Amino acid sequence: MHGGAPKGHPHQVPGMKGGHGEGPGHGHGKGKEGGEKIWTPRLIAWELTRSCNLDCIHCRAAARFGPYDNELTTQECFDFLDNVKSFSSPIIIMTGGEPMLRDDIWEIAKHGTDIGLRMVMAPCGFLVTEETVQKMLDSGIQRLSFSIDGATEQSHDDFRRVKGAFASVMTAIENCNKMGMEFQVNTTISKHNLHELEDILKLVIKLGAKAHHPFLLVPTGRGAELKDQEISPEDYEKTLSWFYDMRDEVPIQFKPTCAPHYYRIFRQKETEKGIKVTPETHGMDAMSKGCMGGQSFAFVSHVGKVQICGFLEEECGDIRKEPFSTIWDTSKVFKEMRAWDDYNGRCGYCEFRSVCGGCRARAFAFTGDYMDEEPFCTYHPSDKAKDARDAKKAKKAAEKDK
Repeated sequence: MHGGAPKGHPHQVPGMKGGHGEGPGHGHGKGKEGGEKIWTPRLIAWELTRSCNLDCIHCRAAARFGPYDNELTTQECFDFLDNVKSFSSPIIIMTGGEPMLRDDIWEIAKHGTDIGLRMVMAPCGFLVTEETVQKMLDSGIQRLSFSIDGATEQSHDDFRRVKGAFASVMTAIENCNKMGMEFQVNTTISKHNLHELEDILKLVIKLGAKAHHPFLLVPTGRGAELKDQEISPEDYEKTLSWFYDMRDEVPIQFKPTCAPHYYRIFRQKETEKGIKVTPETHGMDAMSKGCMGGQSFAFVSHVGKVQICGFLEEECGDIRKEPFSTIWDTSKVFKEMRAWDDYNGRCGYCEFRSVCGGCRARAFAFTGDYMDEEPFCTYHPSDKAKDARDAKKAKKAAEKDK
C-alpha cells in the first residue's frame, strides 16, 4: 500500500515542511548549524514477505508462493520498527507478496501500533475474511489497499493471472465495509486497461473506497516484460490531465502514483486558471512531490535490503548490517535523490523539478541510469530554466571552493 494525514491517505505523503528552496519542502528545516537540510521519512513500504498467492503479470517482486529463505525474523521486525520510531513517525505499509502469509503479522502490526506508528496493509484479497479484518482492527491497522486493475472480472483476472482474483477483492471489500475497516483502491494503468479507467473509477466509488490511486506501470520485475504495455508519453499526458479534471468531480481522493509529472500538470493547469498553489489553498497537494523515493519514502525488502522505492532495485543499505536511521541519513543513492539539480537531462533543470523529479525507476528501466531524465515526459523546460540551474550550481561550487 503505498498518506499521510490528508484524508487518511496511506500512500502519497509529502516530506517535512520548510526544506529545499523551490517548491514543496521535503526536509524539516535546517540543521543545528543552519546548514544542510534534514530529511525525514513519511512513508515506508515494507515487504514483510515475498510469498504470494497471486502471479500478477506486472509484479515488481516477481513474487510466488514461496517460502522464501532468510526473511526477517519477528525480533528483527520489532527492532526495525523501534529504530524507525526513534527518529521519525512515518506510515508503515505492510506489503508483500501477501503480508498475511506471515504467522506473526498481527504481532508485528500491534508492535508498530503500540509504539505510535500508523500501520496500514496491502493484502491481495483472498485472506481478508471477517475474522482476519477483526484481527487487523485489534492490532491497530488503520487502512487497507486493494488492487482493481479491470472494470470487469475477466479484465482484472486476466491481468492478475489468477481466476477468482476479482471476486476475492469484491468479497474482501464487502468484509471491510461490514467490519468498519476503511480501504482504498490502487489500479495499475497500462494499455490493457487504459480504456476502462472511467468505469474503474465509477466502480471504486460505488464500492465505498476512501481513495483511488492509479499507478502508472513501471517496467520492473515481471513488469519488465511489459514495456510494450506502457502507454505512450502522449497518452500519459492526456491521462494525467484527465486525473486533474476529475479530482474535484469525485467524492473521494483521486490522484495518480508513480506518475511524478502529474504535479507539473497540476500546477500548470492551476496557473492557467490564475490560481496560486499554496498549502493554505490546496493542502497536501501543494506540499506533495511526484517522486518521493529517498526523500520522504523508502522501501525495505523481506530480507532487510533498503531501496528508494520498490521499483528501483538499487540497494541503498541493509538493516541487518546497520540501522535504518543510518541508511536514511548516509546512503549515497538517497543523497543523489535529494540533489535534484544534479539529475541528467531535462529533469535536472526543469522548472518543476522540485515538485516532480521524474520517475527514477522508469529512467533506470529504459537507460540503465536512475539519474537520467524521465523517459515518458513530453515537457521541454525553457533555456532560461537551464541557465538558472547552471548559475545556481556554479555559485554553489564557488562557495565550496572558498
